[in-house]
Amino acid sequence: MRGRTDGSQKKRLLTTFVLVSAVLLFLYLYFGSQSEGESALEYGSRSLRKLGSSYLGGDDESDLGGKQEDFKFGMDDEDGIVPKSFPVCDDRYSELIPCLDRHLIYQMRLKLDLSLMEHYERHCPLPERRFNCLIPPPTGYKVPIKWPKSRDEVWKANIPHTHLAHEKSDQNWMVVKGEKIIFPGGGTHFHYGADKYIKSLANMLNFSKDNMNNEGNLRTVLDVGCGVASFGGYLLSSDIIAMSLAPNDVHQNQIQFALERGIPAYLGVLGTKRLPYPSRSFELAHCSRCRIDWLQRDGILLLELDRLLRPGGYFAYSSPEAYAQDEEDLRIWKEMSALVERMCWKIAAKRNQTVIWVKPLTNDCYMERAPGTQPPLCRSNDDPDAVYGVNMEPCITPYSEHDHASKGSGLAPWPARLTSPPPRLADFGYSTDMFEKDTELWRKRVENYWDLLSPKISTNTIRNVMDMKANLGSFGAALGNKDVWVMNVVPEDGPNTLKLIYDRGLIGSIHNWCEAYSTYPRTYDLLHASNVFTDIIEKKGCSAEDLLIEIDRILRPTGFLIVRDKKPVTDFVKKYLPAIHWETVAVADSSESDGDDVVLIVQKKLWLTSESLRETD
Repeated sequence: MRGRTDGSQKKRLLTTFVLVSAVLLFLYLYFGSQSEGESALEYGSRSLRKLGSSYLGGDDESDLGGKQEDFKFGMDDEDGIVPKSFPVCDDRYSELIPCLDRHLIYQMRLKLDLSLMEHYERHCPLPERRFNCLIPPPTGYKVPIKWPKSRDEVWKANIPHTHLAHEKSDQNWMVVKGEKIIFPGGGTHFHYGADKYIKSLANMLNFSKDNMNNEGNLRTVLDVGCGVASFGGYLLSSDIIAMSLAPNDVHQNQIQFALERGIPAYLGVLGTKRLPYPSRSFELAHCSRCRIDWLQRDGILLLELDRLLRPGGYFAYSSPEAYAQDEEDLRIWKEMSALVERMCWKIAAKRNQTVIWVKPLTNDCYMERAPGTQPPLCRSNDDPDAVYGVNMEPCITPYSEHDHASKGSGLAPWPARLTSPPPRLADFGYSTDMFEKDTELWRKRVENYWDLLSPKISTNTIRNVMDMKANLGSFGAALGNKDVWVMNVVPEDGPNTLKLIYDRGLIGSIHNWCEAYSTYPRTYDLLHASNVFTDIIEKKGCSAEDLLIEIDRILRPTGFLIVRDKKPVTDFVKKYLPAIHWETVAVADSSESDGDDVVLIVQKKLWLTSESLRETD
């Protein structure tokens, strides 16, 4: 009997020791990881448990449910409710894109036409079906390699997908090398490097010194079916900025690779909806073996490119059809040539595998077509700049009277166009004086931002930047002297100033911040939100909490958010920072005498879930 009693006491002591050790270990992990530095692991009150198998709170086999019940609030003595914590999504959702989630499409049983690529278009969850958990980084995640080194290499752990390296091994897209993925600069039709291919295109067009920027007259490019965006990456050295576009298709993670490299890119598809860019935005559209059926639906996809091209803009097409090897290629080439001729495009150059068409400078050719010629001109009441959720139209967008009369866009060469008043200012009734004052105002504001950020950043800390409410694009213009690029976002329900932004030689997209943005998690180093939260709070069906979670999703660990808004709004954001594992960098009042805005700069911490930590160990 005595021996059994001693055994029981030993078991109780052992159990107590294990429990105490577990508690001490938890406290150590929670409080001991608060040290500074890029490798610090931050844990929240929900981060150390696996939160189910669905980011929407259900099981793998269940239908979509409502918001997770783990979301808890505590009472604040002064202002009411503030959150205690947000749940962390299951690790398998580390690459979640809410509005481009194929699982959501399957669960909602949407009837989509796969042949028209509708399944690659945006389909956002309803408010009651949105996730409200934090997206964890993948196992072994590291702070991304800095630009310009990142153009050529990224950490494999950050995007652990290597099948493209094997599938495209003969085309030099990417190569796995130890802990890194290397990008030699190749593509399907430029195995020997994008730099040589770009130079050959410039040579075909007789541009001075074989420089693709054509003495500053070619600045904005749309690269459809961009692969891992090496074409756009190598254009940057010529002062050309490309919007590299590809869907989240069977060639997974192409855009994720592009953004990890620090190359401008966007998840999108030429399907049934207009791309989220205004008319006459690009000097060049490019397709290198992009596998798009340009003849489908009366050439509607080519007509979408036509809408986006400026007067005198080019379409560079590298594909087997361009050099017609067999009967099928000959057929496609013949039909495509007839279509673009009816669209008034002409061949500017043709060599080997590549043809470059040029769009007319005026409406003259359109007016001279025989009656009934297809495709028709768009109706006079069609707005070519209405794009958010708007169906493509199988018609030609004629030029405005101004562009027709001036025989072109009337834009200054780059870089002068960055600060020159765009001709389309008149579309909004804006004056040159207003434009210049806005440009100067944001130059001063950005200087102030950088002063506030200076203790935390060096020259190459920030590469991918988003202005969440870009207005005239002056925030992005003020960053022109830094080695960054800016995605300028214009709200879909306000003045469509995005065409002014493109006229300044910058890029961007239309978006509604009540929904998730079309990008992978962890793709931006800096987000700028000027009165964005005020807009969200005033909208029905929108949630400022959802917006914070979306910002956390798309911001890289150790990245920054600048909030410029009224004091109640910045106070609101500050209360949520512990819940999303962020910390305040700086708070400052507006430096303008007539302004009452507050500037809040916060930084996202680097944290891993317990599951990721175990796998890393």
